Amino acid sequence: MSDSNHTSTSFFLTGLPGLEAVHTWLSIPLCAMYVASLAGNSLILWVVRSEPSLHQPMYYFLSMLAVTDLGLSAFTLPTMLPIYMLGLREVTVDVCLAQLFFIHTFSIMESSVLLTMAFDRFVAISNPLRYGTILTSPRIASLGLAIVVRSIGLHIPAPIMLKKLPYCQNRLLSHSYCLHPDVMKLACADTHINSAYGLFVVLFTLGVDSVLIVLSYALILETVLSIASKAEQLKALNTCVSHICAVLLFYTPTIGLSMIHRFARQASPSSRVLLSYLHYLTPPLLNPIVYTVKTKQIRLRMLRLFQRNRTSNREKEHN
Repeated sequence: MSDSNHTSTSFFLTGLPGLEAVHTWLSIPLCAMYVASLAGNSLILWVVRSEPSLHQPMYYFLSMLAVTDLGLSAFTLPTMLPIYMLGLREVTVDVCLAQLFFIHTFSIMESSVLLTMAFDRFVAISNPLRYGTILTSPRIASLGLAIVVRSIGLHIPAPIMLKKLPYCQNRLLSHSYCLHPDVMKLACADTHINSAYGLFVVLFTLGVDSVLIVLSYALILETVLSIASKAEQLKALNTCVSHICAVLLFYTPTIGLSMIHRFARQASPSSRVLLSYLHYLTPPLLNPIVYTVKTKQIRLRMLRLFQRNRTSNREKEHN
């Protein structure tokens, strides 16, 4: 092993394998996704902040989801766009490690927020009269702080451990952004400790969160079925549709990617890359759309705020 292997200062990212000839064209929808995700989630935050009637637990959790989606967009797409637009694939080790830390941190934050939103729906349906007294503002703030501490604390060791590893001459990553398993595979050393730690983090976060979300909906369904009126049952379940869509958008690509790695190892690299894109890019893009379409309060407040701003602009023009 040469000294250069120990002092590698950069990695090389990868676009969609086999589609290098159309990377420039692919940059157009990627740019559109980036702008749409930033605009959509920022709009959600603006509407919730501007409307006092939306200062309720459900919308506070929705704001947390928008913040995590903004974080995922901010740390994934900026390295993807130079690859597709300019062909710039090189990234320094320090930047790569910082990126994987933030991507995994915001991904776990999103999973944690989806779990708290499931708990919010359970409390709202099973005990609506005490909803406001159970989910008070201090408790919501404590939940938010716990989510941040949990996500950051679990991922601080990952880049530190990767930084200490020597890397081989092959420094080509499999994705357009840095991920922990992808970087770990390039090391020229024993990575069993890194692999075990990564598995522990996944099981303790995504694994536990997904089980608790399923349990929450089992309890929600039990509560809904105990309601006599079918109309009330549908009304109660309708309040969960947006959250169910957000859960499916987040967890379905993850499950699909895991199944491919374990049972379809001959699958093309493009299929794995596309599933990875679905996991990290579609939730920030589609969550604001889903909540705007399915949540009447958000939709009405957006229309009201836009009409108010339009009226004030007209008054300024007349003056």
